[in-house]
Amino acid sequence: MKTLIASSMLLLVAGSAWAKAPNILFILADDQSWSGTSVRMIPGEAGSASREFRTPNLEKLAAQGMTFSQAYAAHCKCECSRAAIQMGRTTSTLNATDKSSRNWNAPVTDSLVNTLKKADRSYRAAHFGKWQWFHTPASMGYDASDGITMNEDGDTTDPEDPKQSFGITRRAGAFMEAQVKEGHPFFLQLSYYAVHQTPQALASTLKKYEGMAGAAKGGKGDRAMMAAMTEDLDTCVGAVLKKLDDLGIAENTLVVYTSDNGGRTSLLNGGKGDLGEGGIREPMIIRGPGIQGGVNCTTPVISYDLTATVLDFAAPGFPLPKGVEGGSWKPLLLSAGKEPVRRPIDRFVWHQVLEVAHPQSAIRVGDYKLLYFWDTKEGLLFDVVKDLGETRDVARQNPEVAGKLQTELKAHLRAGLGEQAYAALERGEFPQVRGPRPGKGMGPGGWKKGQAKNAQ
Repeated sequence: MKTLIASSMLLLVAGSAWAKAPNILFILADDQSWSGTSVRMIPGEAGSASREFRTPNLEKLAAQGMTFSQAYAAHCKCECSRAAIQMGRTTSTLNATDKSSRNWNAPVTDSLVNTLKKADRSYRAAHFGKWQWFHTPASMGYDASDGITMNEDGDTTDPEDPKQSFGITRRAGAFMEAQVKEGHPFFLQLSYYAVHQTPQALASTLKKYEGMAGAAKGGKGDRAMMAAMTEDLDTCVGAVLKKLDDLGIAENTLVVYTSDNGGRTSLLNGGKGDLGEGGIREPMIIRGPGIQGGVNCTTPVISYDLTATVLDFAAPGFPLPKGVEGGSWKPLLLSAGKEPVRRPIDRFVWHQVLEVAHPQSAIRVGDYKLLYFWDTKEGLLFDVVKDLGETRDVARQNPEVAGKLQTELKAHLRAGLGEQAYAALERGEFPQVRGPRPGKGMGPGGWKKGQAKNAQ
């Protein structure tokens, strides 16, 4: 009882810091891997951060807020992940499981920003940067945006604005200035094109990394250019955070930093485009009033939780649109990671059948993750807390868990995708493979570390 009272008092005191409508700054990197910054996602684990890339502003943000060791993207590819963020649902429930999806199972009037404005009409919203969906930012409630960019990588010919990062940052500053002047709280999403291939960076930043191993004088394999592009992105993050200070609104602004999907790492299995942990586990750092600094949180969270979180901070008690599957991080954030995240569904689900050699889906419940391959009808079970690299398939040792998760996964997909699409999956009918040739991509026997083996 004493613990419950103390926890309630902590949340009450922390919540008082948000007495007026807060601003929300959501920074979304493109293709940044779990260990793609110099911030360790797991304290003491060197492989959970980059030894080459320098991100001092993110390090400062982490010292001021909470870092998540088990933060997930809603999908392993950008378009689908970003759709889930805007709509607060898994991609399969939304029926947005590939870039060509058009028949979403939820109206854009239920988007994050449209719902926020229904809850509080004083809010203004902007989206600057990458946007590839057929729905416009305006239809989802944004008052200012770059429109439908349809630009996958953001490359520019302007040496002063590589990857468009600095232009996005300037537009963000102008928008925040205008809202402060007019007295509006705001939701601002910055969808940077960095660190998507092909890398671009300021010449002055690149000079710092001359001689780095793996430098390739430009192109996708140039590690020096990737390091410089990452530092440029970090510089832009620092500039946006400084703007909050200069405008005097940092004390009432929730800042969320993460990526849309993952990439290859030294610790995690898989990468962008597949459902190994490397493809879906993300860096995440959150700062705001009442959020204790320097805390590492081990609670699993996922990017489509953002809708519920924003509404909980901006308009506590306002009903979420029917079908939203995410839960609010607010209790977790204001309790230094002690309170749980409560969601309508107690599972994370991913679905990926395009641009991958082995069509696959995955589900995580508790510490267990089941990875199911539709072409071989094989399900691999991992304890992703004890086995971070997904090297040991424990399905044989836990048949009840594996069976339960497979049943739950298929029911979830069937409900979201519809009978016709689900039946095609079961029959082994998939869209034409445009990714790695069979045997080269993620799948049974295709494990980077050997090879997920049945534990003995």
